[in-house]
Amino acid sequence: MQRTYRAVLKGDHVRWIDSAPVATEETQVEITLLEEKPRPTRSRGEEMGRALEELAQMGAFSEITDPVAWQREIRRDRPLPGREE
Repeated sequence: MQRTYRAVLKGDHVRWIDSAPVATEETQVEITLLEEKPRPTRSRGEEMGRALEELAQMGAFSEITDPVAWQREIRRDRPLPGREE
């Protein structure tokens, strides 16, 4: 059975993205190069920071006066459809 493990190849070095395969001895592999190049993880954090800055400038969530109470309300368990008490 073939198993797939995600990794990034740079030169002759493989960096595992998810968990690496467990190999107690040499293991034969085939590597398929994907068309898209992986984005650096740093850029995603920078994008997230820019998005949060835009939300702050827009005053998003400014109507929330008590964040703790708001979070409790959002996380409150609700009955599932067809499972009323």
